[in-house]
Amino acid sequence: MSTHKARIAWTSDGEFSSGRYSRRHEWMFDGGAIVTASSSPDVVPAPLSDPAGVDPEEALVASVSSCHMLWFLALAQGAGFDIVSYLDDAEGVMGRAGPGRMALTRITLRPAVVFAGREPDADELARLHHDAHERCFIANSLKTEVVVEPV
Repeated sequence: MSTHKARIAWTSDGEFSSGRYSRRHEWMFDGGAIVTASSSPDVVPAPLSDPAGVDPEEALVASVSSCHMLWFLALAQGAGFDIVSYLDDAEGVMGRAGPGRMALTRITLRPAVVFAGREPDADELARLHHDAHERCFIANSLKTEVVVEPV
């Protein structure tokens, strides 16, 4: 087992009690990366949110996509395939999860993989994506439907 940590830091801009406070904050990771984060401008309009910041919904979609990709690369390499590039235009859809509850109800991955040399046939490609999805720690942690639609 392993432990994964993130530090999230927010500081008041002096407007907290009025409710017109900035939702901009930072995510700090153990490797040293610092990411500007914010609520989504779809949830809290700018300027109270920072549209340039990564919002939690985007981060979840990116986490699912990244996890799937890393497993796909490992499985494809183990199966003897050579990959030149992998591009995923992943998308999360927000919807109702019950009375008064919203959630990302569906995450769709659209990986476009470019192979060097022999390419997998349709069945091999489907199996690689299926196995990557089954092994993805993040997808296994979610109730949200995760769909893989290879390009």
